[in-house]
Amino acid sequence: MHTLLTLLVAASIQPPSLSAPYRQPQLAVGGGQVVLAFGAEKSIYFSSSVDQGKTFAKPVKVAESGALALGRHRGPRATMLNDSILVSAVIGAKLATGEHSHGLSEAGDLTVWRSVDRGKTWSQYGVVNDAAGSASEGFHSIAVDSQGNLHAAWLDLRTGKTQIYGARSMDGGRTWSKNTLIYQSPRGATCECCGPSVVTAAGEVFVMFRNAMNGSRDMYLARSTDGVHYAAPQKSGMGTWKIEACPMDGGGLAIDHGQPVAAWRRDKDVFLTRYGQAELRIGTGHDIAVVSGSKGVYVAWTGEHGLEIFKPGAAKPMPLSPVGAFVNLVVLPSGGVLAAWEFNGAIHTARVEP
Repeated sequence: MHTLLTLLVAASIQPPSLSAPYRQPQLAVGGGQVVLAFGAEKSIYFSSSVDQGKTFAKPVKVAESGALALGRHRGPRATMLNDSILVSAVIGAKLATGEHSHGLSEAGDLTVWRSVDRGKTWSQYGVVNDAAGSASEGFHSIAVDSQGNLHAAWLDLRTGKTQIYGARSMDGGRTWSKNTLIYQSPRGATCECCGPSVVTAAGEVFVMFRNAMNGSRDMYLARSTDGVHYAAPQKSGMGTWKIEACPMDGGGLAIDHGQPVAAWRRDKDVFLTRYGQAELRIGTGHDIAVVSGSKGVYVAWTGEHGLEIFKPGAAKPMPLSPVGAFVNLVVLPSGGVLAAWEFNGAIHTARVEP
């Protein structure tokens, strides 16, 4: 029988006021630090741990804006470089108005901040999208390759229809390349509110996104050998999800043994798939995160009875927490995994042993 061993609830990071709850935690690790980026209303926050996630420092405010894209997998991301830490988020000068504004900015830009003192202080460092305001939907992902180059992908609205755009930075995020159209659906728009994922491996860049085509909302994977030119994306899995609506759930992407491995939702089911292979059903739920460690692939999601996690070698998922939402995962240097999620206005974490 497989058991889940959670060493401890490493932290419960409480906001100063429940009127501005902490939301959408995103983890990263590097340079002896485990870091968290998250948001609260119009502010971006950062916290870090130097004991592999057992404790976290008091949050530091990275920036405040007129409008911060937050909620439903939006929000800030942290990226670790050799000489600095980057935090990225979509911000704008003012909130959009209208029935479907969802608290987003009227004209949002994917913006990067940099810290060279391990997260104590921050400075704005660059803007990724080269069409002003085109990142307003708020969904993005950034990864760093083995050469230290950054690769970003986001939902872009420069044409008025949702497309997948990307850019590359070769100077640590200060400047970004001319934006690349990674994919445009034949129907004109991809799925409107499912965030993309970016990972790198062995000189290749992989971008996963949810498409909208022929009445289906399925996951697709695009790959590039230079981070600029992308081959035609390939559909993930053999089945399809016939739904004329956006599930707002883009799944997760990781690298395992040099190849992309993805976990995503189709209807009420959670699937795990490898590039070019059939999908494997591993549970029921939504809002999925995936990482790959030395023991294999871990997948976490929101299930019927709280947060669940599927561990390497397990026959079925196991409980992670009875409450919480929007779980995120990172592999620790020790070989375990740290999970973070939001609940009741705070950020909670738990350490899971392999």
